[in-house]
Amino acid sequence: MQVDGQCHCGKITFEAEIDPEAVSVCHCRDCQTLTGSPFRVTAICAADDVKLTGGTPKVYGKRGDNGRMRFQHFCADCGSPLFTSGEGDQADDWGIRWGSIRQRDKLRPVRQIWCQSAAVWIDAVPLLPGD
Repeated sequence: MQVDGQCHCGKITFEAEIDPEAVSVCHCRDCQTLTGSPFRVTAICAADDVKLTGGTPKVYGKRGDNGRMRFQHFCADCGSPLFTSGEGDQADDWGIRWGSIRQRDKLRPVRQIWCQSAAVWIDAVPLLPGD
């Protein structure tokens, strides 16, 4: 599926080819901290599937609890998370942050990871009153 997107301020733009069946929810503590939210949604792809069409993200690296280095690509101006990538044999393992994709309404997660770190109240969200 062809997608495109941008950061919140529009300085960084991209196009990508993704598999809509490769969208996942991550409940790890790093994703919680990086998003300020109980989880993060990511569309998994290969590095060659992503093409920057405007701007260059800033990159921050952190080794996760699983020992793998993950690089967070984000807009230095507005702070929007855009991509994640790995190193070594996982350098081709990229993910596009769901919120930066313009076609996100067509992308439904198909799996969850790091569920042991999920917020204890996450299952109650569908029961909350809404407007």
